[in-house]
Amino acid sequence: MIRFTLAAGAALLLAAAPVLAQTTAPQATTSAKVQSASVTPGSEEWLRQRGESYHQASDAEQNPAEVAETIRLNAEIAARNAAAERAEAEGAAAFERQSAQWREETARLETRRAQYEADLAAANAARAAYERERAAWEAEVAACERARRVCVTTPPAKY
Repeated sequence: MIRFTLAAGAALLLAAAPVLAQTTAPQATTSAKVQSASVTPGSEEWLRQRGESYHQASDAEQNPAEVAETIRLNAEIAARNAAAERAEAEGAAAFERQSAQWREETARLETRRAQYEADLAAANAARAAYERERAAWEAEVAACERARRVCVTTPPAKY
């Protein structure tokens, strides 16, 4: 029993070891949190507290080639963004056109379907009326034949 308990405890420790290894201690104390809350986001102090640094050199210290390259890259990015916005607007317009065409086609087909159903209902009603008239006529002819008399009747007109 003791061996089983020890084995179970060892297995539990082995299973928990990766989790315990990944657990990190809190990095910021309460005073650091209060201090960082009073710092303006984006300021040099704010960046420094997060382990980052950014310092813009004065215009005199700027490398003209780097400035020109940065301007060129920014213009290229702006041009790509403008092209992407145009493409998105064109895509949205094309979608709206296709959607409008689909709605028109759907409405047209629904109208045709409704007309078909109305025509079918009218045809079924006409067939039922014809079949009733035909059955009545056949019954009348059969009655005349049973009575051995001549009946002059015309069959109902075809529907």
